[in-house]
Amino acid sequence: MASLVALSLTACQDGKGFKDGGEASASGSAGVATAGPATAAPSTAPSTDASSAPGTAPAPKTSPAPSAASGAGERVLCNGSTTRVTVQPVSRPLNHMLITVKNTGSKTCDLTYHPVLRFDEMQWVPAARPETKPQAVVSLAPGESGYAGVLLSAADGSGEGATTGHRLMIAFQGRTPLSDGGASATPDLPAAGVVYDSSLTVTYWQRSSADALAS
Repeated sequence: MASLVALSLTACQDGKGFKDGGEASASGSAGVATAGPATAAPSTAPSTDASSAPGTAPAPKTSPAPSAASGAGERVLCNGSTTRVTVQPVSRPLNHMLITVKNTGSKTCDLTYHPVLRFDEMQWVPAARPETKPQAVVSLAPGESGYAGVLLSAADGSGEGATTGHRLMIAFQGRTPLSDGGASATPDLPAAGVVYDSSLTVTYWQRSSADALAS
């Protein structure tokens, strides 16, 4: 968490802060009411319970409210301990890289906001492109994958400080912006590394690779 906070503080200083993105169980029981001893007058009401003791009014039968199944609807955060993360430079769009996160756990996990990238000892946080913010949090069932796109450098050469990155750390955010989402991931990069410059930006998490690489 310290590294994520440190990165965010640096980002604030540099004007590249984060962009905001984004069980209950029910149980019940029925009480059983009994009446006093029956009077000598014969009862005209039909018996509703053959097992009722003589002289005792039958107890009404009710069904308890269903309880929520244990773990039903339980979700966790997607992070380095619940997923497998890979990165892959792509030829189109130019100077882009695709991040793929596959849920390898047994529970549905949520990909909140956007990935937080750090190449080597980089001292600034790449901004997320606001136009890529989805309408809802991307949730991954076990075995499903989510995606984010990375613009590494400007195609027109307008970026500054071109650098080759050889190690990448991807941090995950929690339920609120800038909060710690758990274990980070350090996916392998190509042996030659990847070149990035001051144009480096990321998308918010997306449900498809096409959406991640659309902008």
